[in-house]
This record gives sequence, C-alpha cells and structure tokens, in this order.
Amino acid sequence: MGRLVYTAITSLDGYVNDSEGGFGWAAPDADVHEHVNDLDRKASLHLYGRRMYEVMSFWADPPDPDPADDDRLTQAGRDYAQIWQGADKIVFSTTLPEVATPRTELRRSFDASEVQALVASAPGDVSVGGPVLAADAFAAGLVDEVNLYVCPVAVGPGGTSWVRRGAHLGLEQRELRRFGNGVVYVRYDVRR
Repeated sequence: MGRLVYTAITSLDGYVNDSEGGFGWAAPDADVHEHVNDLDRKASLHLYGRRMYEVMSFWADPPDPDPADDDRLTQAGRDYAQIWQGADKIVFSTTLPEVATPRTELRRSFDASEVQALVASAPGDVSVGGPVLAADAFAAGLVDEVNLYVCPVAVGPGGTSWVRRGAHLGLEQRELRRFGNGVVYVRYDVRR
C-alpha cells in the first residue's frame, strides 16, 4: 500500500513562489538535488495541478547542461530527469487542453475516493505536487507525509503559500536535516 506524500520547496516565510511567480531562489545545489532525487525514487505516481505540471514538464526533455555547471549538480539533474520520466503522472485540470508528456493522463476533476484508491493500489508512494492540488488532498484527509525544503530566503507576501492559508494540520516531525547551502529539510507525518 502506498502513501500520499506532499513535497514542497519553500521560502522561510512559507511561499513556493514570489509575488511575480518566480522561484529561482529555490534552485537546489547538488546535495539538495540528490536528496530530492532519493525521495522521488520512491514515487511510482505523481499527481499534479496544471501549474505544477507545466513547471515539471521541463524534465520530459531537459536541455543539455552547461559544461561550466558543477558535475554533481549536472548528474543529479540527469538522474532526476530519468526518475521523472519513469513515473506515471496524472494532471488534474479543467483548463489544460491536453498533456504533452509521456506516461501522463489528464483528469478534469479531483475525486478523493479515486485518489484514495490510486494510493492504496500504488506499488510505491504517490506524490502530490503543487499547493492547490495538495489543498484538496489535505481537505480530504488523504496526505500521509509532508516534506519541506525550507530555503534561507524570505520572499514577502503575494506569492503562493505551500499550504492553504487558514489550514490546520497536525504534523509530527520524523526527520530534520541541514544542508551546507542553508536549506533545511523537515519530514512530517500527518496526524489524523
């Protein structure tokens, strides 16, 4: 039986992007990227909202890396592309006309019982990507685990929060790790 896992890279003040939609400040170094890769290797299925899918579809055919890039970071990017390409994906969107990546299905609405059945039958974890879709999964009581990569930057109000404002989540910390670039990783189980 799988688990539904929500992972977000967030600013210290709780945003996944800034007021202009930018998230360049969240670019991982090699150590963080390798850690993210290890988490995503456990996922056999990714659930996305439209915006997160559009961001993540980059990994379907990433450009060749710049030769000046750090070798470990380049390798971590290549590894992530293979991980992402090898997993099934479902995009929940009422506005996306079609999906443009392999192993990807488009669903027009989020059905909690359907997602629960997908998670129960998954051979590995199921990841939910993007705070809007995650809010639906949290509201339905489906999320089992939260992984946060907290970046040492504050981007101010106006961005998108990693969790819907006003949400009340009971979380139990299971792991904490500090990276050399100042990013802090925290893994929580969701209390039911």
